[in-house]
Amino acid sequence: MKLDAVKNVYKRYAPYYDVVFGKILDHGRREMLKQMTFNDNDEILEIGVGTGISLVNYPANTKVKGIDISPEMLDKAQERIDNKQLTHISVEVMDAQEMNYPDNSFDKLAIMYVVSVVPNPEKLMAEAKRVCKPNGDIYIVNHFSGNGGFIHFFEKRLNRLADKLGWQPEFPLQKFIDNNKLNVVNKKAVNLLGYWTLLYVKNDN
Repeated sequence: MKLDAVKNVYKRYAPYYDVVFGKILDHGRREMLKQMTFNDNDEILEIGVGTGISLVNYPANTKVKGIDISPEMLDKAQERIDNKQLTHISVEVMDAQEMNYPDNSFDKLAIMYVVSVVPNPEKLMAEAKRVCKPNGDIYIVNHFSGNGGFIHFFEKRLNRLADKLGWQPEFPLQKFIDNNKLNVVNKKAVNLLGYWTLLYVKNDN
């Protein structure tokens, strides 16, 4: 996938993203935030924050930054921050594959429905591990493709439409884990029919 294609897709999605994808993907978001143990003054980064659906769930005693490649999606997130007076949260336009944060900046990272969206998932995860503190926590929730059967066949057929969909339909879980040398502490099926997976990763790099 190309970065410009991703930007264009999410520019189109922005006006109705919450209505279409909000409920469908909400279980995965809630499960992730349920697993995260928050401490006072935790520095948290949410990668691919989109319209900011999850932002109201971060405790006020934390400091949260949200980044996204789509200005249109972030306009919605900023409205949510202003309306809810979430003064501990800020958002900015940034490519997660080339973040401008220093090494070891964050205690926890939340990466929701992003790893199959970016053109280079390995680059994203290298950056995620770089900006996360040693032994910090990285939480990932995403669609991962099956190993066979009709669904996998359908995913492979859809792959040619990735630039129009805004995500990569064929995206194997084990390949993602192996390619990025992830220390997976726990994984859990989430959302409708368990088609998505929540990963808890320890940043031991």
